[in-house]
Amino acid sequence: MPLYQVVVLAVIQALTEFAPVSSSAHLALAPWLFGWKDPGLTFDVALHAGTLAAILIYFFRDWVQIIGQGLGLRAGTDPQLKQNRALLWLLAAASIPIGVIGFLFNKQADTTWRNPYLIGAMLIVIGVVMWMAERRGAGTKPMSQIGWADGLTIGIAQALSVVPGTSRSGITIVAGMFRGLDRETSARFSFLLAAPAIAAAALKKGWDIHKHGGIPPDMKVPFLVGTVLSAILGAIVIAFFLRYLRRHSLMLFVYYRIVFGIIVIALAAFFRFTAE
Repeated sequence: MPLYQVVVLAVIQALTEFAPVSSSAHLALAPWLFGWKDPGLTFDVALHAGTLAAILIYFFRDWVQIIGQGLGLRAGTDPQLKQNRALLWLLAAASIPIGVIGFLFNKQADTTWRNPYLIGAMLIVIGVVMWMAERRGAGTKPMSQIGWADGLTIGIAQALSVVPGTSRSGITIVAGMFRGLDRETSARFSFLLAAPAIAAAALKKGWDIHKHGGIPPDMKVPFLVGTVLSAILGAIVIAFFLRYLRRHSLMLFVYYRIVFGIIVIALAAFFRFTAE
């Protein structure tokens, strides 16, 4: 795998995993648009590992406090987290839906659902849902007030992200806003909730690689570069996006999703027409 492709795909992963524009859509479409070969399972694991590392690095103190409080320990000083001592178990319960859906539809998500028509349609549909959430307006509920109904609703919404084009962050942030959370809190909870799902996906695919002999020799450098680059850039994107949401709405991403979705469908139809 050429190093320039590794860099491009790692940058795409970092920029689109945490912004509500669907990393799966961009990563599925990039090889198609550029005429590259599918990077394969090994590189997919590298990007998952990098994304997980970005979340754990940026939210390290949060995770220490959440886990400590969940186990009945004093493990942090964040006042919002301190008032929500059940957050660890809430995140665990909210992770169950995507675990079930991912197990049932993993093959479809990696094969038949990765077509430009479905991806383009989901980009547009979720963009419209985001617009509806913005029209309704964000709430004011902070992290300390997130309850079981909120967490499970967001967890169920996250399960929809197995469909390419949906966007894990987009659908969970919107679900949080519909439950009355403010934008930044919705995004923060979304990123924390993503960690168990991403870790499970990385472990499962990593085990598949192990069963087939481990990382191929020619993929060791791309694997390392992809993991490190997506981790560093991902942490930077998280920081930027959370600051962005303190003063701005999601409308920029609504416009992007709808326009991009239309372009994807149009390109798919054009290439099919010319091929015929």
